[in-house]
Amino acid sequence: YLARKFFYLWAKMTFGQVLPSKARCFYDQKILQKTFGEWKEQWTLCREKKLSLRADNHYRRLLLNLIFKAWRAYVCQQQGKRNKYYVAESHAKRRTLLRTWQHWLVYVDVQRTKHGMQSVALAFRKRSCLRISWAVWRRQHYQKCSGHKMNILALQHWAQSLQFRAWLQWRELYLHTQNEKQKDTRAVTHHQHWELRRCMEAWLGYLNLHRVKKRQNELAQEFHRSRMLRRCFSDWQLSWECRRRMRAHGSDLEKQATRIALWRVFAHWKHYVVLCVEEAQQCELAERHYKCHLLVLQKYWNRWKSCL
Repeated sequence: YLARKFFYLWAKMTFGQVLPSKARCFYDQKILQKTFGEWKEQWTLCREKKLSLRADNHYRRLLLNLIFKAWRAYVCQQQGKRNKYYVAESHAKRRTLLRTWQHWLVYVDVQRTKHGMQSVALAFRKRSCLRISWAVWRRQHYQKCSGHKMNILALQHWAQSLQFRAWLQWRELYLHTQNEKQKDTRAVTHHQHWELRRCMEAWLGYLNLHRVKKRQNELAQEFHRSRMLRRCFSDWQLSWECRRRMRAHGSDLEKQATRIALWRVFAHWKHYVVLCVEEAQQCELAERHYKCHLLVLQKYWNRWKSCL
């Protein structure tokens, strides 16, 4: 800060009221205005209205970028962090809700199985109590009744034993079906976890790749801008010294500087158009990935509803 302060004082004492920085800014503005006017006159007849609007926006952004570069970088960084935080928070909420829902389904299946087994046990207990009381009554009746009645009681006992065997077979079949349902539920849950994990890994890989590409583009753009600024400043300094020493060659140097500045502005605009196209492609790829993820979730949700 002190070095810059004394440099401004020295420049003011050496060059007068007009500092080299102000002259450089005024020179750059005039060159940009001239080059933009020539470019606009040349391309308005060949391009559509949309390209001219983009060129105007690019020209305004180029002038504003020299002033608000640091502020825009900070705002973009804060917005990116906020968006990532919102995405991570929503993903964590969805994962917690899905995990709670799966635990609740397991709990409902277990409670349903317990209630079924309890009702079967109560029915079996009632039947066993009835069978004991029936045996006592049969023994008492056997002592009082004749052989004909004993044959009738034997036939009734045979029918009851057949019913008990049928109930045992039904119970084994019911337990087997319950085990098969539990296995199917576990398989579906494992498959859903595996699909969600695969989608999450793919999304994280895409996010890291996008972050690396964005960082590389920012570094390349920053290096290009600094290089352009240094080159413009050196050209201006050489042209200023040559104009002071040799005023006869001023017009030729001015034309050459105008052509160089026009070429640089056109190259920078071309690079900006390429960056816009790449950003649109990346946004489209991210939207496709998100749609595929939603389709997978809807597929397994419909499958779960159909199974339920």
